[in-house]
Amino acid sequence: MADKIRVLVVDDSSFLRTAISKFLTNEETEVVGTASNGREAVQKAKELKPDVITMDIEMPEMNGLEALKIIMKEIPTPVIMISTLTKEGADSTIEALSLGAVDFIAKKPAFSEVQGMKSEIVDKVTKIGKENKNNQKRNTSFSLTSPRNNDLTNKPSINLNEAKKSPFISRTIGSKNKPNPNDIKIICIGISTGGPITLQHVIPYLSKSFPVPILIVQHMPPMFTKSLANRLDSLSELKVEEAKDGDRLIQGMVYIAPGGMQMRVNRFGKIVVNNIKPEAEIYEPSFNVLLESAIQAYGKGVLGVIMTGMGSDGTNLLSDLSKLGGYVIAQDPTTCIAYGMPSSAIKANVVDEIVSLDNIAQAICNVFKIKTISK
Repeated sequence: MADKIRVLVVDDSSFLRTAISKFLTNEETEVVGTASNGREAVQKAKELKPDVITMDIEMPEMNGLEALKIIMKEIPTPVIMISTLTKEGADSTIEALSLGAVDFIAKKPAFSEVQGMKSEIVDKVTKIGKENKNNQKRNTSFSLTSPRNNDLTNKPSINLNEAKKSPFISRTIGSKNKPNPNDIKIICIGISTGGPITLQHVIPYLSKSFPVPILIVQHMPPMFTKSLANRLDSLSELKVEEAKDGDRLIQGMVYIAPGGMQMRVNRFGKIVVNNIKPEAEIYEPSFNVLLESAIQAYGKGVLGVIMTGMGSDGTNLLSDLSKLGGYVIAQDPTTCIAYGMPSSAIKANVVDEIVSLDNIAQAICNVFKIKTISK
């Protein structure tokens, strides 16, 4: 293949650098360079201009987080973090994703398990690399400007050269009117690749008096969703928590589905968390699973929001919601880090409104005829 995805592999372990490089030497990807610390990574990113970077977090001289900050500022490139499966590793990973990393891969604790990382590394690098090349052809950048730490005084902006020219910016599809505010009982948000930084452009702009509960399915493994909930909670007026089995749905609360589990709601206003997954679903958690239960409990009283992510999770059940007369908002694909999920819903003709990222919070509030928080 002439136009391979060019990858820079960064890890202080020579064993992992070699292993990951071997994984990524195939028909679709090639390793154009390696680095053993963050300082070297920044230098090689500037010299080689790779399509994708895999980056360890804990490294000498300059760690992955410091290197990521410089790369996102000086040469924005899709970065996939390699993270340890610990609470500290989860917290650092969420920080990295909030700084602009597009995704992460959990590092296997033993050398004997490294081969088990191969399929995930190859799959994510290939898909993200292809999306980056497509973005380059469309003259757009994958990256977003992140709110800095707890400072939300400036409204976050999209780092997209041609976003304002997109036909999808704040566009209403068809002639369906917005629902009656009193008819909406719950909001369900589905999101995947690029989710942590993208959610920082939405949840912190909703006030503590928000009228209904918000449930979020973010594709993530265990431990990481707890760190994500804590980070969003620290940035928001709304209370954000990782959902627990038996939680009662409360107005103005945000519940994030636990990684590795499925989150449902029932007719009694409670959350059900377990590991029961339909055979057809591949994600844990799955947006389709949440939507199916929400539709059974609330019918067209569900407001569906589909955002950045690879794949098509949510499209099938958003179709059911649309047929019932429910309302669906999609993130404009040109403002997504990965545009598969919203694009799939748009192509299936189940979306009522397509909105740029910086306008999603307002679009949600418009349904209830309320305002976002002014930052």
